[in-house]
Amino acid sequence: MLEPFLEYLRYEKRFSEHTLTAYQHDLQQFLTFASVSSVSELNGLKPVFIRGWMVALIEEGYNNKSVNRKLAALRTLYKWLKKEGIATHNPLSRLTGPKTEKRLPSFAREQELTPQRIETLFSDDFEGKRDELILEIFYQTGMRLSELIGLKVEDVQQQSLKVLGKRNKERIIPIAPELHQKIQSYLSLRAPLAKTQNLFILANGKCLYSVYVYRKIHALLGTLTHLDKRSPHVLRHTFATHMLNNGAGLETLKALLGHTSLAATQVYTHNSFAQLNQIYQHAHPRMKRA
Repeated sequence: MLEPFLEYLRYEKRFSEHTLTAYQHDLQQFLTFASVSSVSELNGLKPVFIRGWMVALIEEGYNNKSVNRKLAALRTLYKWLKKEGIATHNPLSRLTGPKTEKRLPSFAREQELTPQRIETLFSDDFEGKRDELILEIFYQTGMRLSELIGLKVEDVQQQSLKVLGKRNKERIIPIAPELHQKIQSYLSLRAPLAKTQNLFILANGKCLYSVYVYRKIHALLGTLTHLDKRSPHVLRHTFATHMLNNGAGLETLKALLGHTSLAATQVYTHNSFAQLNQIYQHAHPRMKRA
């Protein structure tokens, strides 16, 4: 029943496999709750029934963010059904999900990620050079975990990296000469081992996988920082925050991060308030007088 919709998301909307899996799970959960087995039954559901599902999810212990994600999947399904002329109405058109608390992204301090501190953690062999490069690319480019895993050798240019982002959108991220040198040093060690065109590989020559990278970054950030949350995405937040603190504009940051909306980028302005406040304290004449 869901397969045509999932095929539409995969091939026309170009959703990632991770998102497709989440949508399939959430929608199957709803169909089970609703005891629905046909499209005509979906077409007959009222908004009050959707609200009942929301209440049931919250009572089961799902947080508001998870409930809203599930509603988004269901909302997308109904939009597709109307587009295909299968459904005549969308019971979620006027339905709003529970409010979610906006949490500020976690990020490391600049002094925690100095080259001197980072270099002491790694050996000079293949795995040491690879793991150091992974950390540096996350911090210096702000790319996502899936984007790093998908990097190919051919994506490396002298002054940039070509990244394939969400929904197969390409973007070019500038890199410093020092980072390019690190990539070249790693490539010389990678060459005799490689069995794939992926930039990052395991010692056996096969493709690196997400869980390995996540665990590696989690351990490294545990050594370098005192953050409770330690993941590749924290380095993405760190990249964005440090860029803003050092004068980058929101539009530039939006392009570097691969955001489709400026609203997604604006969350990092909150993290930069401490920096702005410090400048204000030293710059405004009334503050100087106080």
